[in-house]
Amino acid sequence: MHNGSFYNGPMDNRAVSDRSAVRYHRLQLVLGVAGLALDAVVLGALAWMGGAHAMADVARRATSMWWIEVAAVAVGVGAASAVVGFPLAWLRGYHLPRQYGLLHQPIGAWLLDRAKAAALGGAFALVTVEVIYLLLRTSALWWLIAAAIVWGLSVVVATVFPVVIVPLFYRLTPLGDADLRARLLALAARAGVPAMDVFVVDHSRKSRTANAALAGIGRTRRIILFDTLVRDFTASEIEAVLAHELAHQVHRDLWRGLAAQAVITVASFWIAHQVLRATAAPLGLVTIADPAGLPWLALVIGAVGILALPVMNGLSRHMERQADDFAFRFADPEAFIGAMERLASINLAERRPSRLKEVLLHSHPALDRRIARARAAATRLECSSGRAVRLDPG
Repeated sequence: MHNGSFYNGPMDNRAVSDRSAVRYHRLQLVLGVAGLALDAVVLGALAWMGGAHAMADVARRATSMWWIEVAAVAVGVGAASAVVGFPLAWLRGYHLPRQYGLLHQPIGAWLLDRAKAAALGGAFALVTVEVIYLLLRTSALWWLIAAAIVWGLSVVVATVFPVVIVPLFYRLTPLGDADLRARLLALAARAGVPAMDVFVVDHSRKSRTANAALAGIGRTRRIILFDTLVRDFTASEIEAVLAHELAHQVHRDLWRGLAAQAVITVASFWIAHQVLRATAAPLGLVTIADPAGLPWLALVIGAVGILALPVMNGLSRHMERQADDFAFRFADPEAFIGAMERLASINLAERRPSRLKEVLLHSHPALDRRIARARAAATRLECSSGRAVRLDPG
């Protein structure tokens, strides 16, 4: 029999970890809400207190080209939001993860990563804004056409993500463990996913967290493993994590998610169109295509996206449950449980959020629910194996 100290030690560590996870995620939620509120204040102030008009006037005096005026306002609005929001971004993305041991990346490298992400996101946003304002000038159905174009751009980003974007932030190398590579590719073949290679990203130089993904579309699709996953997890646990990711490919979850996002994008652009028409005069806009309305347009579209978040999260949790069930059929449920337990500790996951918080904010089912589902699958498998043994006349 185990003595008390041997038994209680791991449980005490688990309790401490759970309390830390609850505190960490509570602080992250507070900072996230504060960040959204600050963004809304900045955009609202620029729209209604003359800031965007001043930006547009300066650009209009410098050039007669409408697209430069749009770009000037877009860059000004983006810069104002970034500068005002940087302290909260630093607290949420750097200071707090370091305080809780999740991040060990130096501040210089973290700032460089943020600069690269801002450049990529800013370029995508600028192209999107220019397209929107071109359509605002030329078509009453701008909201529908713009939604279709944004959806197409999202498909392009998903396609190039593993081969263009990921290498900007991580070094990708083929998985060096030949036996593990063969096991993972064999698992992909059994799952009915076309053959692909397995790559490892050097995540450990930034963080202790672990994960895996099946990224890309068509020929760019590849298995990506964090090196922390390869280093700290057993081969069976890695197979279980990958089986879950393969399920998203088998179930075409990327396309289901893009389809749902397309509906929300159309709805948000249509609502923005109605709001712009109703508020153009109070805002002092010459037409709804006046670039001075850009921060107001961004605020309305963002607000609709936030309101739609529980719907998108509900769809995501449904797909994640389906992916878990798929993983139980193609990998050992006990290995899945071991992987989830290890991920909970390494990633400081919140195991039991309130049901309301899970419904509103979580894209995955609560970790304890996922583990309970896996235990039920393991029990069913054990029972069916037992029946098979009893029926064997040998």
